[in-house]
Amino acid sequence: MSGLSRRADAMAESVTMAVTAKAAELRAAGKEVIGFGAGEPDFATPGHIVAAAEAACRDPKAHHYGPAAGMPALRSAITGTAPAMNAEAGQVVVTNGAKQAVYQTCSVLLDPGDEALIPAPYWVTYPEAVKLAGATPVAVPHGADLKVTPDSLESLRTDKTKMLIFVSPSNPTGVVYEAPEIAAIGRWAAEHGVWVLSDEIYEHLTYGGAEAVSMAAAAPDVMDYYVHVNGVSKTYAMTGWRVGWLIAPSAVAKAAASLQSHLSSNVSNVSQMAALAALEGGLEPAHVMREAFDRRRLRMVSLLRATPGIELVEPRGAFYAFPDVSELMEKKGIASSVDLATILLDEIEIAAVPGDAFGAPGFLRFSFALSDENLEEGLTRLQEWAG
Repeated sequence: MSGLSRRADAMAESVTMAVTAKAAELRAAGKEVIGFGAGEPDFATPGHIVAAAEAACRDPKAHHYGPAAGMPALRSAITGTAPAMNAEAGQVVVTNGAKQAVYQTCSVLLDPGDEALIPAPYWVTYPEAVKLAGATPVAVPHGADLKVTPDSLESLRTDKTKMLIFVSPSNPTGVVYEAPEIAAIGRWAAEHGVWVLSDEIYEHLTYGGAEAVSMAAAAPDVMDYYVHVNGVSKTYAMTGWRVGWLIAPSAVAKAAASLQSHLSSNVSNVSQMAALAALEGGLEPAHVMREAFDRRRLRMVSLLRATPGIELVEPRGAFYAFPDVSELMEKKGIASSVDLATILLDEIEIAAVPGDAFGAPGFLRFSFALSDENLEEGLTRLQEWAG
């Protein structure tokens, strides 16, 4: 017998990565492609963080294996990033990016036959992590505000429901849930004994008076069923350093650390020292980035709303806009947002990610983590093409 495993066959390619790769391929061929697909800040990592990494490179202690769950000093610092959890360092597992934290949480909590509720639109990795654990992802339809409610979650809960994956601020929509909304969802989860994987990676990127509220603070009753996921990638422009983490009840953290000891062992010591410098250095660099993102956000909202056939819920977090393009597709005779994204790349050389990848056909995701000039040029091309 030969061939791939059923698990490998079931995995879907990351559409966001595929769009980025296609845009890079066209640029290499001399095309002036403007990419709106990036899920990372377009800033360099702050200098004091790089300096800490340089020092770690010269420190022999960083040249050897470390604890699989992460350096004690970093784990201790991470507990301070989620004060509402009142966690100890032993409840923290440092992972190779928040993506690995999501994967390991699913792997230690879900079994075949279990179901995980995932509000749509969702980040492309969530359902894949659930499927890799042998469980079944269940998409929860969104309302007009691109949010879900306890009622919409309850309508899909069964005796197999084991987990809810929740994110605010949201990738791909930029939606930020209000504290009462988060509290209501947390109370629902606690009432029914549903585990919550709360991805808070964009917590420091909010705009227009919006505030990222942790479910741990809004709904403390959920704490026994709660896993917090975060990392340094978005806040400190450190996507390539690959440092994320989970904070969980002790038994879950212990199981995740044990899994990691067999899967990948410790995260790079140099990256961990850089992450420690980031956490200890404060949020001033993040605030500078946020100002730039907010300026671009406002311009993107203005341009998209002025584009024929597009409707947009204003993004108030992360660095994405997620317009409804169904009217534009109907006007142009285009069957799907996948087809629309392909046409836009081929005809006007702009790269956006189709909503189908996020469980939301008829939408496109545009990142505003790109230069002001490229943002203006790319969306002007879109306006002219749509008109």
